[in-house]
Amino acid sequence: MAVFTSLTARADGMVVDKVYHPYVVANEQSFEWRLMSSQTSAENVLAQRIGYGQSLLEDLAVEFFIIGERDETGDFKLQATEIEARWMLTEQGQYWADWGVLFEFEKQRNSDRYEATTGLIFEKEFNKNSLTLNFFAIREWGNDIQNEWELEFRAQYRYRYIPELQPSIEFYTGEDFVGLGPGFMGVHRFEGQKQLKWEAGFITEISHKGKNHTLRFAVEYEF
Repeated sequence: MAVFTSLTARADGMVVDKVYHPYVVANEQSFEWRLMSSQTSAENVLAQRIGYGQSLLEDLAVEFFIIGERDETGDFKLQATEIEARWMLTEQGQYWADWGVLFEFEKQRNSDRYEATTGLIFEKEFNKNSLTLNFFAIREWGNDIQNEWELEFRAQYRYRYIPELQPSIEFYTGEDFVGLGPGFMGVHRFEGQKQLKWEAGFITEISHKGKNHTLRFAVEYEF
């Protein structure tokens, strides 16, 4: 979900993004907004995405995104569109861990560049602790990009202190990128299945010397 070369963190194929959870709620709809700001000693990259999602089956949800990025002149423009599907493989608590699968397809707006992602989502809860792992394989192709495969791994350890405040540690690896940093997420529930979720993280690249920090923030309303 977001091309990063030296930054490895832009909206088309970004390494630093949300850590996905495997759960799908039947008959649910959602609106989501994400922001990612990556700062290095050379430049600053700003990307945002807005999405609408809906569960089509009890274990399958689909979400559509438009992705905007600030270009080299400082203008913020629509850069890509994306479709995402999450399939919940196991019921929550059915086995020793919960599993899901993610599929994504992204098309750059003004260039011949495509990206497809598939991978496994793992989550294990023990007492008030949660461990979430994402394993992704990414294929990039097109006339304006080098055709190649990439692998990504994302991890989040979270302490469910209270629903509204759940601190975490996040870890990201991708092509020429290893990042680590603190985060948090929370949820405020309204009547029925309406709820507002938010999450944030501040990830620092630890695989290279020099400045490379990424701030990510997301808000999602589910109803």
